[in-house]
Amino acid sequence: MATLKITKKHHKHLNNPFPSTPRSLPFIQGTLLFNSQTLPSQQIFSIGEDFQLLWSSDNGGYLSISHYSNPTRSIWSTIPGQAFVSAALAETEVEESRGSYVFKDRDVRLVCDHQTIEDIRVINQFDHSFFDDKDNDYLSGYLRSNQNTYLKDIQFPVLLITGWIFATKMKKRLQNSGVYKGIQFETKGPSAFARYWILFDQKNSNQVGFHLKLGQPNFEVHQRSSPTCSGRFRRLRRKLRRIQRRKFGWCLSTRPRGFVTISSSEEDIGELKVSESPEFNRVCLTFSSERNERFYGFGEQFSHMDFKGKRVPIFVQEQGIGRGDQPISFAANLVSYRAGGNWSTTYAPSPFYMTSKMRSLYLEGYDYSVFDLTRQDRAQIQIHGNSVQGRILHGNSPLELIEHFTETIGRPPELPNWIISGAVVGMQGGTDAVRRVWDALTSYKVPVSAFWLQDWVGQRETIIGSQLWWNWEVDTTRYCGWQQLVKDLSDQHIKVMTYCNPCLAPTDKKPNRRRNLFEEAQKLDILVKDEHGEPYMVPNTAFDVGMLDLTHPDTASWFKQILQEMVDVGVRGWMADFGEGLPMDATLYSGEDPISAHNRYPELWAQINREFVEEWKSNCVGKEKEDPEEALVFFMRAGFRDSPKWGMLFWEGDQMVSWQANDGIKSTVVGLLSSGLSGYAFNHSDIGGYCAVNLPVIKYRRSEELLLRWMELNAFTSVFRTHEGNKPSCNSQFYSNQQTLSHFARFAKVYTAWKFYRIQLVKEAAQRGLPVCRHLFLHYPDDERVQSLSYHQFLVGSEILVVPALDKGKKKVRAYFPVGEASSWQHIWTGKRFTRQGSDIWIEAPIGYPAVFVKAGSLVGETFLKNLRNSDIL
Repeated sequence: MATLKITKKHHKHLNNPFPSTPRSLPFIQGTLLFNSQTLPSQQIFSIGEDFQLLWSSDNGGYLSISHYSNPTRSIWSTIPGQAFVSAALAETEVEESRGSYVFKDRDVRLVCDHQTIEDIRVINQFDHSFFDDKDNDYLSGYLRSNQNTYLKDIQFPVLLITGWIFATKMKKRLQNSGVYKGIQFETKGPSAFARYWILFDQKNSNQVGFHLKLGQPNFEVHQRSSPTCSGRFRRLRRKLRRIQRRKFGWCLSTRPRGFVTISSSEEDIGELKVSESPEFNRVCLTFSSERNERFYGFGEQFSHMDFKGKRVPIFVQEQGIGRGDQPISFAANLVSYRAGGNWSTTYAPSPFYMTSKMRSLYLEGYDYSVFDLTRQDRAQIQIHGNSVQGRILHGNSPLELIEHFTETIGRPPELPNWIISGAVVGMQGGTDAVRRVWDALTSYKVPVSAFWLQDWVGQRETIIGSQLWWNWEVDTTRYCGWQQLVKDLSDQHIKVMTYCNPCLAPTDKKPNRRRNLFEEAQKLDILVKDEHGEPYMVPNTAFDVGMLDLTHPDTASWFKQILQEMVDVGVRGWMADFGEGLPMDATLYSGEDPISAHNRYPELWAQINREFVEEWKSNCVGKEKEDPEEALVFFMRAGFRDSPKWGMLFWEGDQMVSWQANDGIKSTVVGLLSSGLSGYAFNHSDIGGYCAVNLPVIKYRRSEELLLRWMELNAFTSVFRTHEGNKPSCNSQFYSNQQTLSHFARFAKVYTAWKFYRIQLVKEAAQRGLPVCRHLFLHYPDDERVQSLSYHQFLVGSEILVVPALDKGKKKVRAYFPVGEASSWQHIWTGKRFTRQGSDIWIEAPIGYPAVFVKAGSLVGETFLKNLRNSDIL
């Protein structure tokens, strides 16, 4: 039975502009049973040296994990009397269209929603009997095969919980309930059961690992034509009831309807006539939550900070054009299938969260998953697979939880000093255009760190306008005298940055190319393949491209040579774009499942770039080795859980040039803060946004006011970088007139005025994983008003409070001063101090004077104000 269907929608150009929510497996709920003869009414089990698990039979039975330092505070618990492990076998359709993906659950063949606990077993270091126990065939085999690595790092004791998940005559009951409306269930089908194992082990003093594995489902085969069989089932039901009452003492939390309890004895279950089936392809882990518990994180999210009440899919993809903002989402969806995206689509998700109750969890691996937070008292993670691994984190504050999370997934290196010293000027046009703008910036005394020139590879005209040649070498026609330009800028301590991505376009029609990188990669056999073994030509806007197979052992070294040629001329940074578009039906050298490889691809892309940076640094000699100003840096948009380990700097992708919430300037603040909570310490957005639209009936053009406000906002992020956008002639630019140039110079100087503090925060990020820009929740977690804030305001470190103006025509903003701060907040423009905690105050914020505050009397605040005065800003 095929369980996966992939549908390509790349060339579907007339679509429903309001696409429906895809059908998905709903929240699965079932009953928990336990064996009262083998399990005590209550017991505490140790997990390693620092954690404990409480088992209690109260209210139907539940588990609770806590840290020994605070044993009364649960960091993870199940719901009394409710199954916490469940599984399903479902057919899935994945719709794919130009980097956008939609998962749809179709026919659900089986749902095992009820659960038994057969045993809770403590395994000690020298418990050799466990490894020889055939009853623990899966996990003992797993541990045996990994003894050298697993036992080396494990902290005993570990805890193993075993039991069964099952379903009996439940299809019709589910359909009649209305919960599964719209999904087709098999109405004629057998009862089913399967074994499960869940292992809890201490990973370090702040983390408990869990590993849940399901056995194969087995089906009870009904033979209605046989009276002997019918009699057998009647006898079996009577036998099960006797077993329940006398032998095993199963306890049921609520009176079951529509199913029969099963014995924990494998011997008794073996009397059933069963048939083997495919493995489960959904596994669900359910645990308790509180009604007022807020869920933060999940990577870089653009529409929401708190996800309570939502289903959060975790899958790397294009963020979409509009993401629900109108009218642009309507238009994008109409002309390209689901191109508008929605509130959940993002380049860089992460299967990680932290809550307002200081609970935190993340998944390992790369399978597609959905975090269902729609219930008030519980949460459920649905994983597309038959096993799941992850970690439960302990921490007493949000800052601690981020530290403990990034301690495992990895932290970025310190950014080179040069890229955080002044403006990164993003522009296009060729050598003469760069020199002309450089002269203008010099006359306005703009502190410039670098010129970022994405069109260094040349441009070509397509049906949608001017686009880059995806062939990573300089176009010497467009950038005549390239080496001299790089040298002249370098002589003034200004770096040159370029652009590349992991895709290659055929360049047969490019007149002045030196190399045809697509042909080279094809001959080396390092491109992703289609089902026929040919290079997979991936649709991208107006042309198709080949995609590098990053699992091939020869790909990294080949691409690093391309980067080497780039930096040999003097280039010191680049945008490493894309990484989110691996097709669902691709064939990879590694042979791995392309769906899980899809989420891993941006990490591999980051790893290749990062390895080159480190190798280049180690191979430097002379001035390049001694001068920290010669360090390399790259920035990227796509990512997954471990990307902070490999990526150096991130940017938020392609926002609309608008004031809107889901895909405009407001969304960049949400993305900045949510990614910071998820380990992305260094992030920023394009000043002014990227995506403009200039259609007869729909126009999105970057206004001067929007550009100026975006400059004010980004002056308080890690990097201050401009972008002309996809349609430069439609947009107001920093070089458009005297007003824009003056404003750009002013806020480039504001940005440099807190460089001393930025250096501190960059070091702190590399050492502790803490973001430069922070949601107030990180420092004021007990303030309920803070917990509800979204894009409204944020902290730079802990010492600067920014309340940006994000609405068209508004000259005032409402600032909230949190509870729990000992110092008063000083307005940087007027010097006025605000001491009343927990208060909202309207602040004047005309253009050029955004609402920014420092902690009164602090060294950081005083130094920042002094630097502003020295720059003639104050």
